[in-house]
Amino acid sequence: MNRYKKLEEQIGVTFRDATLLDTAFVHRSYINEHREEGRVQNERLEFLGDAVLELVVTEYLYGHFPTKAEGELTAFRSALVKGRHLAEIADSLDLGLYLYLSHGEEKSGGRKKHYILANTLEALIGAMYLDQGFSVAHDFVSRFILTRLSDIVENELHVDAKSKLQEITQERFGVTPIYKLMEESGPDHDKTFTMAVCINDEVLGQGQGSSKQKAEQKAAIDALEKKGW
Repeated sequence: MNRYKKLEEQIGVTFRDATLLDTAFVHRSYINEHREEGRVQNERLEFLGDAVLELVVTEYLYGHFPTKAEGELTAFRSALVKGRHLAEIADSLDLGLYLYLSHGEEKSGGRKKHYILANTLEALIGAMYLDQGFSVAHDFVSRFILTRLSDIVENELHVDAKSKLQEITQERFGVTPIYKLMEESGPDHDKTFTMAVCINDEVLGQGQGSSKQKAEQKAAIDALEKKGW
């Protein structure tokens, strides 16, 4: 029985080399526990798929936005290929169901982890490129990834929240927002940071993250939402 029949129907691609498709779902953790199976992990396919994805997206943006400067095109591309966005697409295709994971990764919720899903989507694109050629991979990216660009542009998801907040506060109040560490918790290998963003001693927003930078971004997003900016 073809375990990928539903997926192939969803994406409209039937692989000639079933091994290539299978390899796209082999997480490196699985190899450590099943060396006797002789499988290959998906990281090389991910490396290739990442390059194919970047090229397709870059080519599209260059052709469809002739008046946009490099900086804005780069922001659009970053929003389209960032891990969280790719993970959402991977999740919509149920890619997590097909993953080969170690017992430990399975127990820790590996099938839903954003970075694993994003990497798997890139590996799938790499496998598609090798099996079907550039045009089929290009078509897949167009149908499942580029179609989300209008939502990104409309909701300004390509705009860096910290940059946007700084631009607004400087324009309206003539000041630059300051980020303050409010709390730091958890062991060294798994810390959580809580950051607040302030202007003139007023707390505009707060955010949490696994790094200060991520927490600052979330604080900026929180501030923009609360202020309606």
